[in-house]
Amino acid sequence: MQQTYPEHPEDVLSQWLDWHEASRVALVVVTGIEGGAVRAPGALMAVRKDGAMAGYISGGCIDSDVALQAQNALRAGKAKQLRYGAGSPFTDLPLPCGGAIEVTIIPDADLIQIKAVRDQLSAREAAQLNLEALGDFRPLYVPKPRLRIAGRGADCLALARVAVAAGLDVRLQLRDGEDVAAAAAQGFADVTALETPSDIPTANDDEWTAFILMFHDTHWEGPLLKQALEGPAFYIGAVGSRKTHARRTEALKVDGIDEVAVARIRGPIGLIPSMRDASMLAISVLAEVVASYHDTLRQPFAEIAIILLAAGQSKRFERGDKLLAELEGKPVVEHVAGLLKDQNVAARVAVTGTGDKARTAALNQRGWDVIENSDAAEGQATSLSAGIRAAKVSGAKAALILLGDMPYIGEDHLRALQKEVREGRRAVMSQSGDILCPPAMFHKTAFDDLMALSGDAGAKSLFAKLPNTALVDLSPDNALDIDTLADLERAKGLTHA
Repeated sequence: MQQTYPEHPEDVLSQWLDWHEASRVALVVVTGIEGGAVRAPGALMAVRKDGAMAGYISGGCIDSDVALQAQNALRAGKAKQLRYGAGSPFTDLPLPCGGAIEVTIIPDADLIQIKAVRDQLSAREAAQLNLEALGDFRPLYVPKPRLRIAGRGADCLALARVAVAAGLDVRLQLRDGEDVAAAAAQGFADVTALETPSDIPTANDDEWTAFILMFHDTHWEGPLLKQALEGPAFYIGAVGSRKTHARRTEALKVDGIDEVAVARIRGPIGLIPSMRDASMLAISVLAEVVASYHDTLRQPFAEIAIILLAAGQSKRFERGDKLLAELEGKPVVEHVAGLLKDQNVAARVAVTGTGDKARTAALNQRGWDVIENSDAAEGQATSLSAGIRAAKVSGAKAALILLGDMPYIGEDHLRALQKEVREGRRAVMSQSGDILCPPAMFHKTAFDDLMALSGDAGAKSLFAKLPNTALVDLSPDNALDIDTLADLERAKGLTHA
């Protein structure tokens, strides 16, 4: 089954490569938007010299003009930067949304770079487009969602048809021979026959895969769901009533699967409950999958509270307040406070000691809600408890714990922690060499135990007691914490290096 209207970067770049073999072709990239633009920055369109288009950059308002401009750019052999909408010289092409779209037209895009990005996406890897004409703008693309659908009957094929029509990858695992034959007749290429529950095919799920169980056969549920839970799929769902789902999840727990992992399974599936027709169920389920994909991609921290512990008393720091000491032109604490600043989060809470006005001012300026801990002198556990209490009130499903004196933590590391918790871990900590250290992330099921810690007992003491945990490596340089002037000088040395 063939998609007829390419829009994902992989599809547009594939069309660009196909056309490039026989004709000159321009690449159009959305480089900026204002207001309610239809496409996001990074959206692509390919335009052949005869005006044929693949992909789109608006809701039809300006695509034809952009294609004409691309043909002109191909003739001139020069890249163009254009602006449409508010502030544009093209007054005869207003955008109904009232916003603006900026695009770059590249008539001679680097063939090697285009092919490398397309090949990475085809191999289910994220890829960054780096073209000279785009300057510092380097859009990052991720693979399109893939659906692995396991089951029998009309529901499976209906969902597969809707997904393919939306341009998504589909893998079918079907039980009945007649279902396999029907799938083949409808043009589905990736179809596997399921033989026995004790010998299911190896899964190849990645973090952009959604697994949907469409069996009503209890002996298939356990093996297939266990397999999905062992992988990184962003969505795991199963058909059935609430009663069926409760029975199913309880059986998995009895079979030794941790309840936090089991909670990843959605059921009943679909945005609209109790759909009885296969086609309507398919639309309902696909809408839920797309919503989950969007949240995973765009708002990975939306249900996570970030807790920044900044109540330390700087006893070992020989001159002033270590968190306010200058590093790379700003206080140490601001390096940490600026992490994930553009992310939507459940809460962003910093804990300081009583009277730490300068710290509070620096954190407030960075958008943090500050809690003053009057018991800070009694140990770090009191600050941790105050932060977790705020996370609990926010309704967060997990808490990310940062220390204010660790300035070289990177956002990629925080995303790696988040990925482990999203995949069903109760807790995940950083590991530098043989040492466990922050940052750390804990599922909400550990909140009460974290609040019960006392003295200088940190999250590490609880982590050792929890089941179903993970560690993420952190380099010694990134794990550097500032306790003394010597630590600060070492940090400045890392900057210069």
